Amino acid sequence: MDHDDLRHWSKIAADWAHDYHAGLRNRPVRAPLTPGSIAAQLPDAPPEDPEPPEAIFADFARIIPPGLTHWQHPRFFAYFPANASPASMLAEQLANAIAAQGMLWQTSPAVTEVEQVMIRWLAQSLGLPATFTGTIHDSATTATLSAILTMREQALGWAGLQQGLSGQPRLRLYASAETHSSVVKGARIAGIGQENLVKIPTDATLSMKPGALAGAIAADRAAGFLPAGVILCAGGTSVGAFDRIADCIAVAKAAGLPVHVDAAWAGNAMICPEFRTLWAGVEGADSIVFNPHKWLGAQFDCAVQFLADPGPQVRTLGLRPTYLETAGREEVTNFNEWTVPLGRRFRALKLWFTLRAYGLSGLRTRIRNHVDWARQARDALARLSGVTITTEPSLSLFTFALATDQETERLLTRINDDGRIYLTQTRHAGRYVIRVQVGQFDCTAEDVALIPQVVAELM
Repeated sequence: MDHDDLRHWSKIAADWAHDYHAGLRNRPVRAPLTPGSIAAQLPDAPPEDPEPPEAIFADFARIIPPGLTHWQHPRFFAYFPANASPASMLAEQLANAIAAQGMLWQTSPAVTEVEQVMIRWLAQSLGLPATFTGTIHDSATTATLSAILTMREQALGWAGLQQGLSGQPRLRLYASAETHSSVVKGARIAGIGQENLVKIPTDATLSMKPGALAGAIAADRAAGFLPAGVILCAGGTSVGAFDRIADCIAVAKAAGLPVHVDAAWAGNAMICPEFRTLWAGVEGADSIVFNPHKWLGAQFDCAVQFLADPGPQVRTLGLRPTYLETAGREEVTNFNEWTVPLGRRFRALKLWFTLRAYGLSGLRTRIRNHVDWARQARDALARLSGVTITTEPSLSLFTFALATDQETERLLTRINDDGRIYLTQTRHAGRYVIRVQVGQFDCTAEDVALIPQVVAELM
């Protein structure tokens, strides 16, 4: 395949993509397959000779779509969405064609500078102070890991980078049980260890207790441990819990500890001023992450980390051998020094296209609709005999259950096998419950209204 072939097949692919999205409502959201069924349709060995594009594309169309869980399906109400607006998809096509490596300013000046401007645009959009800067990661997991690594090195006076962790004091991190499992992964990968991630008790609203946080930090210091940092939750994955951000930041700052706020999903809603009370005080954080791919329509992967001061993270993650220097521009921003990977894609382009194509007003309308439609679905489910709302809506996320875990699990299996909608589960207060999360970019009020209808039919 050469570039002339690419032009021809790109047009065919564009038509295919249009038809795929137009027909998504006619497909089951989750593929009704068994493990191994897709792999069984592929050859056991790679081809020795080139194959014609016609054969490759035909196999793609035959094998891949029927084997997918369709994340862009308008009745995808599971997990959190990984949205892909049409404007974002167009930007991704262009970014793929350019195929820039944005590790340094000099390797792709436009990649770096558009990213810098997009960070400023997003900070303004979310109501954050203009003093915040930041960068784009692949996912919130990487952003949180970057924050934890920075906490580790700040606590150790940057000794860990050269000396390793052997012989160093035992470090401690603090978070509630409502934080994402990526925090656990970050503690593991950073060498701090899962046992040293202290889970702070929460109150009746599932918010971290500031007094308990203060007590845990003091107790650890008295025991000879070295507290390193606090990770707060703003819209937890399980049921959408929010810590009392301002109160917990005050405790952390009094103890001299940096704070990272995980707002991967809910941070998107902060483009709507009326929702910002949920993370009041966030401007006091050292690091904040949110994923525009979860609710703003920027195609996965796209996680934005805001930093009050990038210096500690650059000192932790930056490494500039001679071959990565930019001659005569020692102070230029090289984003590979802000992140774990050296290589970097042109992720900012899809933010630029998406924000311009829909505007903040259009994106706010979508988010407000999703929140309203989720509450309507909650009310309709609550009217069904035998259904209990187990957690009230947090933005567009709520949970429900039947009388027993077994009944609830059987219902969820029937729902997902039915294929009209897709929901997932969590455990809350000892119960197996079903999550409902509204946020797919193209969903409508009618799509969301189908949730209680399907539940009523399949109970």
